[in-house]
Amino acid sequence: MCRSVITECQQNMDWITGADSGTHCTSSHQSVKLLKFADDTTLIGLISDGDESAYWWEVDHLVTWCNQNSLELNALKTVEMVVDYRKNSASPAPIILCDSTIDTVESFRFLGTIISQDFKWELNISSLIKKAQQRMCFLWQLQTFSLPKTMMVHFYTAIIESILTSSITIWYAAATAKDKGRLQRVIRSAEKVIGCNLLSLQDLYTSRTLRRAGKIVADPSHPGHKLFETLPSGRRLRSIRTKTSRHKNSFFPSAVSFINKTWTPPDTPHTPPLPLTLLTAP
Repeated sequence: MCRSVITECQQNMDWITGADSGTHCTSSHQSVKLLKFADDTTLIGLISDGDESAYWWEVDHLVTWCNQNSLELNALKTVEMVVDYRKNSASPAPIILCDSTIDTVESFRFLGTIISQDFKWELNISSLIKKAQQRMCFLWQLQTFSLPKTMMVHFYTAIIESILTSSITIWYAAATAKDKGRLQRVIRSAEKVIGCNLLSLQDLYTSRTLRRAGKIVADPSHPGHKLFETLPSGRRLRSIRTKTSRHKNSFFPSAVSFINKTWTPPDTPHTPPLPLTLLTAP
């Protein structure tokens, strides 16, 4: 079972005027991860054998640290999501933060991506399609001005394609064929307006997966660097063993499998090692 708390920290005047103690809030347990981005904080805890002591300790520690560093947790914008695939699961005890009971939700938006309790991506894809369709009206308006196709393609890439490919390396492999078709229809609509062929969603996923994998391979400090392990032959990457389709369709297993499929060794007696240039494709 996994429990996640998503909260927002508000700065007090003491913090703004330099009352920061210089310390940083980090998790002390291996089973709990603390993620911070600007004023958003996410606490993720892996609950094993029903032992939630580490998770509760980190929650209390986060509250105490914020109080000591002139930060105020916004309880009204704090939610918790529980991921539990056990057959006989019980509702966990609610979290009380600043005398307010934290709501438990089935999905939440994390850095622009909607994550659901069942790790299905229909809500996130529907949100992306809605945003992209809203921006299609600007493309139609540009068509009335008879702009060059090159300029319209640049506009499409910056305004519409960037929406469709938001966090695509995370959700595309696990998306259903129906959802992929809905996304591709938006691209086909843009092709009709512009009057030229555009990269398909599969091509966009391919380029971004290879580019992201290349950055991870080139960064030994990345937590996922060790997952891209080359076999002794140097011809393939070691496959990541998975037991569920959810894990198989996540980024690292799907990226390793995709790289092994896309790299074709030459027909020579001495096949060279797996080239890292493959992992840094544009």
